[in-house]
Amino acid sequence: MVILMYVICAYDVDEKRGTKIKKILRKYLFHVQRSVFEGELTPSVFERLKEELDAIIIDQDEILFYFVYNHKQIYKNSLGCKKDISNIID
Repeated sequence: MVILMYVICAYDVDEKRGTKIKKILRKYLFHVQRSVFEGELTPSVFERLKEELDAIIIDQDEILFYFVYNHKQIYKNSLGCKKDISNIID
């Protein structure tokens, strides 16, 4: 049985590394807002993602991960302009 985690990732990094971070995250997750990604990953794929990100961040950067193990019980609520989450490209 494959265990899937629903992952929400938000990051706050220097502009210089922002493009690199975004490029890595797009390989694994859906881009839903400027610095927010989400999607399903296995634990081993998540570890690969973390290793790629860890190789380019510095002390002042922060990347947050939130995990949900039952994505059918995620309720989102938003205000303002609703974005197309197919995959944002800046």
